[in-house]
Amino acid sequence: MTGGTICMKPSEGGLIPAKGFLEAGMAPRPSFNDGAAPETLGAYTETGASISLPSLRTPISRYERHIRFAVLEFEQLLDSSSIDAHGWSQIARAIQNNYQAFDGFVVLHGTDSLAYTASALSFMLGNLTKPVVFTGSQAPIFELQTDATDNLLDALILAGSFCIPEVCICFQHKLFRGNRCTKVSSNQFDAFASPNLAPLATVTSSHIQVNWDMIRRNATPDMLNAKIPDVQMDLDTTHVACLRVFPGIKPEMIDAVLRVAGLRGLVLETFGAGNAPGGPDNALINIFTAAVQRGIVIVNVTQCLTGSVSPLYAPAMVLGRAGIVPGHDLTTEAALTKLSYLLALPDLTAEEVTRRMAVDLRGELTQTGDVSFAGPG
Repeated sequence: MTGGTICMKPSEGGLIPAKGFLEAGMAPRPSFNDGAAPETLGAYTETGASISLPSLRTPISRYERHIRFAVLEFEQLLDSSSIDAHGWSQIARAIQNNYQAFDGFVVLHGTDSLAYTASALSFMLGNLTKPVVFTGSQAPIFELQTDATDNLLDALILAGSFCIPEVCICFQHKLFRGNRCTKVSSNQFDAFASPNLAPLATVTSSHIQVNWDMIRRNATPDMLNAKIPDVQMDLDTTHVACLRVFPGIKPEMIDAVLRVAGLRGLVLETFGAGNAPGGPDNALINIFTAAVQRGIVIVNVTQCLTGSVSPLYAPAMVLGRAGIVPGHDLTTEAALTKLSYLLALPDLTAEEVTRRMAVDLRGELTQTGDVSFAGPG
C-alpha cells in the first residue's frame, strides 16, 4: 500500500490517504475475507526491518484455491502525484526484501502517476519470476459506488493464481503490461489503455482469459526458490526532461530546455509519425544536432495515442540524421522511465544509452521487423 485514491477518506482539506487499509477496507468485505482463522505472515519493510503482518484469506475461487494475503503499508502514504524516483525505489526494495516469502505482489497506487511507476518498476526489476500487479481506483473503496473492490479482487486473483512474471497494471477487468499503459480518463472507471498492445489477460464472468503467447518469461526450474531479482535503484529522473512540440514553437525555447544544467536526456513528443518543425533556416535541427553532440540523448515519441514513430516523412528522417533516436511505439511514460533507467546504469556512454533506447528490453516497444501471425478465431 503506497497510498492513492483507493485508500482515501474525507478530511477538512479534501480526500487524503488513510492508514489501516486491511482492517477498514478489506476485512469487512466478504470478497476479501472468508472468516478463516487469522494468521500472521512474516515480512520485511522497505527498509529491511522484520515485521509480522495480519493476513486475510479470500473465499475459494473458480480456480479452487484461496488466496491468503497481507498488506504492507508504507510509513508515509502518498497521493500519487507526489511520487518520485525515491518512491519507486521504496516499492522495488519492498518487493526485493519479500521476494522469497510470497508468490506474488499487488501494489496499491494512485492512478495519476500509475503508468509512470509501473513502467519504472518494469525496468528496475530484472529477471522477474513472479507477478507484480499494480492497481488502484478512481473512487475510494469506502464509497458506495467504487471500482476499488473489482480492481483489487481481480489483481489478487491474477497475482495469486497465475504465473505471469511481469510488471502489470490491472484495471477494469483487464491486465495490461505496465510499460505499455497510459491513463486516458480522469473520471471514468475505464481509466487506462494499452494503445499498442492487447491486454495480457481479460477477466470475464465465467473465466480469466490469459494470452499466454504474449507473456514474457525468465526461465527458472523452481519459481518458489527463484533468486531475488536484480534491482536497479534510484532512476536518474532529475536529469531528464519531457517536451511536447506544438505549431509555432520557437527554437530558442527548446534550446533553453536543452541547456538546463546537468540535463542528460530529453523525451521529445512530436507530431504524427515523429515529425517536428525544422524552424527558420533549420535552426531547430541545428539545436538538436548540437545537443546530441554535447552528449544529450534525445528520444522521439509520437503525441498520438496509437501508432509509432516512423521515418516515413522527411521531417522525421531529418531528426534521425540529427542523432535523435526513434522511440518506435513507446508511450511517453515508458520512454521517460526507460531513459532514466539507462542513465542510472554505471559506465554507459551516451552512444550506448541511445542504442539501447531503440532495443526492446522489457516488452515496452515493438521493434521494426517484429512479425506476428494470427488466424481466424
